[in-house]
Amino acid sequence: MLAHGTPSDRTIFVALELSRSSWLVAVSAPGWIKVSKHRVEAGDGAGLIALLAKVKEDAERRVGTGLAVVTIQEAGLDGFWLHRLLVANGVDSHVVHAASLQVDRRQRRAKTDAIDAEGLLRALMAHARGERRVCSMVPPPTPEDEDLRRVARERENLMKERIRHTNRVKVLLGGQGIIDYEPMRADRKVRLVALCTGDGRPLPPWLAAEIGRELDRLELVLSQLSSVEAERDRLLLAAREAEEASPADPVPLLMRLKGIGPEFATALGLEAFFRHFGNRREVAAYAGLAPSPWKSGGIDREQGISKAGNPRLRRTMVELAWMWLRHQPDTAASRWFRERAGRAGGRVRRIAIVAMARKLLVALWRYVSEGVVPEGAVLKA
Repeated sequence: MLAHGTPSDRTIFVALELSRSSWLVAVSAPGWIKVSKHRVEAGDGAGLIALLAKVKEDAERRVGTGLAVVTIQEAGLDGFWLHRLLVANGVDSHVVHAASLQVDRRQRRAKTDAIDAEGLLRALMAHARGERRVCSMVPPPTPEDEDLRRVARERENLMKERIRHTNRVKVLLGGQGIIDYEPMRADRKVRLVALCTGDGRPLPPWLAAEIGRELDRLELVLSQLSSVEAERDRLLLAAREAEEASPADPVPLLMRLKGIGPEFATALGLEAFFRHFGNRREVAAYAGLAPSPWKSGGIDREQGISKAGNPRLRRTMVELAWMWLRHQPDTAASRWFRERAGRAGGRVRRIAIVAMARKLLVALWRYVSEGVVPEGAVLKA
């Protein structure tokens, strides 16, 4: 048992196992021998607050002193609204990265909501004792920062839809021997009427109708894409106008570098540089670009990057690395890539570009946080 007077003697630890059907609440309170478990209807924030208030009242009556309530939940589909609700009601809430929790590694391990809740509870109690490596807590963004990300993320989804529709049209026409039709042209529907198959027949009526509906969906996506990009441009304009009042805003700073346009600057600013990083390792780990070595005894091999961070940021950095080679060929990162990859192709270049993306991300972090321009980088006029 812990000595009397330790923080655990004055704390009620609560683990929340959230699902779409119900919430399981596991509670460990001073004076209670066992972990108590309660069910709350999914989405019932008021019911959860009432339950925690009742648990606190009962525990304080048992021990005869005031107690603090500390909760933990996994970062998932529920987002951060519950965390904000708990904090607003005086609860010390924590959001944990689910992949950082230790699990049983046996081939057939048992998994239930009760087992997961107790595992969360043990991780929370260990974290409260000062064992910071037992799990990784997620810094919740502010509602404003979280909402700003929607612009870049919606554009990414719309771009995927645009590619899907254009590819679908090309595949349908390719089966008829038509390979020179471009769905992105403004006269797409006029040209569709005049198309003939490879053997000289007009398009079959049902196929032409299907392609016409596909083009209607494509035009809707293009219209929404234009609206989202206009919103993004307004945000960039507002950031430029406020740059004198807030010179540390990362988006205008990134836009000064040659090779970084509105989309890259917005994605980096809203996905990465809105938060504080202590060192370069934290930056690389957040993007999932940190190395994952396997060293034990005489075994020493590299397994590649961890891929445990923000996937959108990781994809953006790999795309930016290729653009950086073209527009900033004299920088230290570009020279490193040419020395490492040389004239090699295929797998060697793909591995090298990911490593370069990590170096470039660290260099850009130093640029926006400390004002250190990447070595050899050219600024826009």
